[in-house]
Amino acid sequence: MNETHSALIASFLQQAVALHQQGRLEPAQALYRQVLELDPRRFDALHLLGVIARQQGDAQAAIALISQAIAVDGAQAKAHCNLGVALLDAGRADEALASHDRALALLPDYAMAWSNRGNALRRLGRLDEALLSYQRALAIQPSYAEAHCNRAIVLQDQGRYLDALGAAEDALKLQSRNADAWFARGNALHCLRLLPEAVESFDRAIHLRPQWAEAYNGQGAAMHRLGIFDAALDSYDQALALKPDYALAHYARGNTLRSMGRNDEAVAAYRAALAHGDNPETIAFALASVGAGETPAALPADYVRSLFDQYANHFDQHLVEVLDYRTPAYLDGLIRRTIDADRLDTLDLGCGTGLCGPYLKAYAGKLAGVDLSRQMLDKAAERKLYDSLACDDLSAYLDGQRDAWDLAVAADVFVYIGDLAPVFTGVHRALREGGHFCFTVEAGEGADYALRPSNRYAHTQAYLQRLAAETGFHIKAAEPLTARQENGAPIAALALMLQKNWGQV
Repeated sequence: MNETHSALIASFLQQAVALHQQGRLEPAQALYRQVLELDPRRFDALHLLGVIARQQGDAQAAIALISQAIAVDGAQAKAHCNLGVALLDAGRADEALASHDRALALLPDYAMAWSNRGNALRRLGRLDEALLSYQRALAIQPSYAEAHCNRAIVLQDQGRYLDALGAAEDALKLQSRNADAWFARGNALHCLRLLPEAVESFDRAIHLRPQWAEAYNGQGAAMHRLGIFDAALDSYDQALALKPDYALAHYARGNTLRSMGRNDEAVAAYRAALAHGDNPETIAFALASVGAGETPAALPADYVRSLFDQYANHFDQHLVEVLDYRTPAYLDGLIRRTIDADRLDTLDLGCGTGLCGPYLKAYAGKLAGVDLSRQMLDKAAERKLYDSLACDDLSAYLDGQRDAWDLAVAADVFVYIGDLAPVFTGVHRALREGGHFCFTVEAGEGADYALRPSNRYAHTQAYLQRLAAETGFHIKAAEPLTARQENGAPIAALALMLQKNWGQV
């Protein structure tokens, strides 16, 4: 290659890089290609063409081009890092992680590679390791706003909403116009039930990135919880105008329409969500809640788990202070009135944050809890009352229990299960001879069980009596109570005490 040739390549590259830095991608792309016509193995041109391909949304082209650059020179950490980002865009998280590890082997103090490595770990569900990667990035470069923002996202995924809020605000102190950080802040505030502040954060994110369907959806969710339904609908409509196939926005819009009593429109929204790939089980129970489908036997486990993972941090306060929830105290009284409550090995089904724990511990020999939500169980563990806590579906957990318990308690749990036969059978098997089963349900009429617009089941007393007899129990007590307040109105419930028939196993 003669000097003139080399000088021309250097000139094209210099111009291309300048255009690239100005965001003028197409002319920069044209110049990089001219370089490759002169020198097909030019590392910079291959690498930066790959970067532009990713910026244009073509992950596959980016992977191909950057891989060619690495074949020319595999010792460039930045190329391995950019390849990792493109691989993650393509959904190849394991390969992305390997690329970032190669970048860090070449350049251990590469903050961007540590942060991007955290993104790959997050996609793989390895959240604790992702946090460590972000922390390494921040130890190297404390002013790295994107790493603070990424850390906020993982903390949000872990249910550590207050910590997530702090991390998002750390990012904003460094970069006040960071749309992702405003969005992360909005999500954390929403989960902390600081709803007006959440709406404001989503507004800021939308102002900075007007074509962001997810931010409109978050804004709509906060508006819905505030009871500002017309505004919530407007936000969902904005989200769907930008992203018509956005299943979550269709589903959330259906929930808002249902709250407004516009059930026919809610049905259409739910069906649109299903058409765009939403979970069929979730849509089936949503349709049933507005009378447009068969009542499912139980709510989807993923729905219940997600609901209570988000609810964990303010569950106790909301139930006791807002909903006037007194069920644990009522069941404690029922237990003490109807059985000899002393040294009972006790199983708290759907224990949640452990609101029943202080009562049950007083007469428990051994106290165990089981719940679908890991974050609720973490709160229960803080009470230091339970001898063991299991994160599991009730029926699956009961399958492994036989003649192990004297008392099983389920406070406000069966509102998420319609068909109680499998649970009754499992509890009967898990109890010792003469053991007791104490629980509450919302009081229903007509059908054995029905799914209400609140997404909670109600059961009739006649159904419970029949089910008890069929599964080997007899009823020792059945008492009406008010479960809680909902929109200022009392919700009628039933509390029952069953005993396993003697001589049965």
